[in-house]
Amino acid sequence: MGWVGRLFDARDTLARMLLLDLSGVGYLVIGAHGRPAPTATQWWLAVAAFAVALLCHRRPLLNLMIQSALLVAALPLVDDVTINQVGASWALLELTMRASRPRTFWLAAGLVATIDVSRVIGAPVRQALTGVFGLAVTVGLPLLLGLVVRTTRELGRQAEERAAAEQHRRESESRAARADERSAIARELHDVLAHHVASMVLRVGVARHVLPDLDPRVGAVFDDVHTTGTAALTDLRRLVAVLREPDGVRGDAALTVIEPAALPAALGAAVDRARQAGVVVEADVDAAVGTLDAVRGQAVLRLTQEALTNVAKHAGAAARARLTVSMVDGAVHWAVSDDGRGAAPAGVPSGGGHGLVGMRERVEVLGGRLEAGPTETGWQVRTVLPAGPDRAPGGAPPPRPVAPEPA
Repeated sequence: MGWVGRLFDARDTLARMLLLDLSGVGYLVIGAHGRPAPTATQWWLAVAAFAVALLCHRRPLLNLMIQSALLVAALPLVDDVTINQVGASWALLELTMRASRPRTFWLAAGLVATIDVSRVIGAPVRQALTGVFGLAVTVGLPLLLGLVVRTTRELGRQAEERAAAEQHRRESESRAARADERSAIARELHDVLAHHVASMVLRVGVARHVLPDLDPRVGAVFDDVHTTGTAALTDLRRLVAVLREPDGVRGDAALTVIEPAALPAALGAAVDRARQAGVVVEADVDAAVGTLDAVRGQAVLRLTQEALTNVAKHAGAAARARLTVSMVDGAVHWAVSDDGRGAAPAGVPSGGGHGLVGMRERVEVLGGRLEAGPTETGWQVRTVLPAGPDRAPGGAPPPRPVAPEPA
């Protein structure tokens, strides 16, 4: 805010009144050269106006009423009523800037105008016309300036409210997008766990039937594992049921987990869908991604689908994109870039989506960090999904240590 804005800030009324009083003192002392010195009555009226301006700087209506009364008293007593005239006009300006209802300052403007017009009643026509036109300075100017300041403040307040509302909306949508992505991750986690637990339960059941002559203690362990696994599956289905609301699932958020070996084919299908939409896609996918665990494999697939969809939306159907997926020491290096030369289809918004929010949420869950931003030729989004502490390079689980047999 510049010094002019601070000068008319509602919180700086005392500073304005001090400047006004100092200007009045300067007018009486320095500006007296070339004309008669101020009389004692003029000084008393001026000092009264100065004191009222300071004491009533936070009560503009009371200030206006007293300043108007001092102006009425000064008209028959002194020849130069400039100080009291400026006091009344400035009080009108303050009231116009700060009054809660427009009716208040319009009535105040009528009061000051009536006092000014009363000065020229019975005067010659030329003097009367001069006094009437002088209302533009004594009433019109403070009224206009006050309305400008008042309108500017109101527009600023509305702009701040709109900005706050927009920020609140964006935060709400971001939270909703993160919640949606977390729900999708939770559903996929259920699928991963259910798949492996069901496999273990099935194997225990098969072992229990193909090995009939088991030690009763081993059979009891098998029965306990089978019962526990079955109960775990039931609990998983019960807990995830609330996440499987069809109306609350967004687009591809309903995808179920895929087998790791099927990941290269699924990535190829995502690339083919992007090509069918008109995007020229160059894919460089490391065959080793087929050894990924299900969670990271699902993340790579979802990131690829979202990124290629964003290319079609924002870079345009005629854009060229490049998908790179590679394995380095067990970590997944994934990137999608485009040249940004296409034109976005009609009706597709240029921004405001939350695809990146969901992608970032998914990556952070796996311990990675998503980077997205413009390049020299277009746009790029990339990340590294680190290998878990329990995974050997290449994505395969490390060999489990074999306990030594007792001697």
